[in-house]
Amino acid sequence: MAQQPEEKDIEKMIRDYQMVQEQMRIFAIQLEQLKAQKVDLERAHQEVSGSSGKVFMSVGGIIIETTKEKAVTDLKDRSELADTRIKSITKQFDELKSREKQLSEKITEIYKAQGA
Repeated sequence: MAQQPEEKDIEKMIRDYQMVQEQMRIFAIQLEQLKAQKVDLERAHQEVSGSSGKVFMSVGGIIIETTKEKAVTDLKDRSELADTRIKSITKQFDELKSREKQLSEKITEIYKAQGA
């Protein structure tokens, strides 16, 4: 017969579960922000690519005139960085989701066994 976990072990599992949920919430917010940033970068890229006049960029709180090519390169680099961060956070989120599911199943199993 399997040994029942002690109350402190159950409490630790519940705390871990809550911590995983909070981390998932934080990652979900970060993903949402990065995806919005990516959309903005794509829109800016389209505008710059289609422009024929002067191009300006915001750098450290000031706006400077730049070449169209430099602006396009900067937007492309920032977009690639956003993609990399989205992939990384998505991977971490998926790992947390798996951990959350495992903890949820364990906790449910323990409470069912205690009620039986």
